[in-house]
Amino acid sequence: MGNHHGPQARRVVALAIVVSSVALASVLRAGPADQKAVANSGMAAVVDANNRFAIDLYSALDVGAGNVFFSPFSIATALAMAFEGARGTTADEMQKALHFPRDDDARRSGFAAVQQTINHPNAAHRLNVANALWAQRDYRFLSTYTDIVRRYYGGTATNVDFLHANADATRTIDRWIADKTNDKIKGMFPPGSLSSTTRLVLTNAIYFKGRWISEFDKKLTTDEDFRVGSRSAVKVPLMQTSGGTFKYAETPELQILELPYQGGELVMRIVLPRTDDLRSLEKSLSMVRLTAWTNALKHQRVDVFIPRFTFNARYSLNDSLDKLGMRTAFSAAADLSGMDGTRDLSIQAVIHQAFVDVNEEGTEAAAATGIAVVEATAIQPPVPVFRADHPFVFMIQQAKSGNILFLGRVANPKA
Repeated sequence: MGNHHGPQARRVVALAIVVSSVALASVLRAGPADQKAVANSGMAAVVDANNRFAIDLYSALDVGAGNVFFSPFSIATALAMAFEGARGTTADEMQKALHFPRDDDARRSGFAAVQQTINHPNAAHRLNVANALWAQRDYRFLSTYTDIVRRYYGGTATNVDFLHANADATRTIDRWIADKTNDKIKGMFPPGSLSSTTRLVLTNAIYFKGRWISEFDKKLTTDEDFRVGSRSAVKVPLMQTSGGTFKYAETPELQILELPYQGGELVMRIVLPRTDDLRSLEKSLSMVRLTAWTNALKHQRVDVFIPRFTFNARYSLNDSLDKLGMRTAFSAAADLSGMDGTRDLSIQAVIHQAFVDVNEEGTEAAAATGIAVVEATAIQPPVPVFRADHPFVFMIQQAKSGNILFLGRVANPKA
């Protein structure tokens, strides 16, 4: 990457960061015991930060009453890579909005360790995250920044030419994203979204495909009513299984069900309100309540009914992140000088795209995030029935740590 000789006039640079992360073998120069301790501590802090951000962002999304699906870990990881270049008030606001550990070693080793657990081979399911860095061949970013992205997030730099071969560069990046998401995320960068003034694109992709431990019998799936309002319903394919043993808990207001995927490392947890009043449940979502619900889960027989559904989602996250307190990064006062040594860069847009398919066999999910940065200028109880025939919230988590990889709302499976 060549020397950075920026003119006084304002120029535009797009920095696109596309979904989640990649495993790294080494994270610190400390001894093995110290390194492991720091990594474990950092991983716990990163998981806690990600889950808090997941709930905060879910509440901040302005999407009306429709379906919701996104990867908080994807977005958090993408923003973590941008955060590595933030300084001053910009960094302070991002840290608070994203709940990142303040200690650099803990944060970086934590992300690297979480990503390593995600990319750990498992014959029973496919779960991968990957990063890549695409740099304008004649523009220089600070080596300290690119080295951090490479070392802790796996973003190895490849030179492209946005200035003279923009269409080719865009197609190359889009092909990489599609490949890393099994063709589920396509056209992340529409024609013209990356211009001749783009200087850096960071891409990140996450993909998951897993089968239920207890698959649903397709012969038992029937079209049933799914309530989408107090006086309306739509016909949807409702999958069912009777008398199976699952982790389950209930309160007077809601039911919680855990459906494990083969391999034992990932689960889907569904939080179903007793009534159609999903808004009350959403307003009460918190880490304290989520932890309490998870701790209450016990193995027991449950008759399960959940809809089969597939949908795509795309969000512009600027306003949502602004609501969470991340404001300066989007303004002319932004300080991303850790990227290139200047005070000229600011975030223009944060875009997120996601896909999910839940069926009798299991689940397939993928997501991508794009961040555009401009240079500015006793008696046996009865078997409970878990009948998800009305709106509900669901999440896909790593079973051991509880790390929320995906979070969503099913308001209308047929939408």
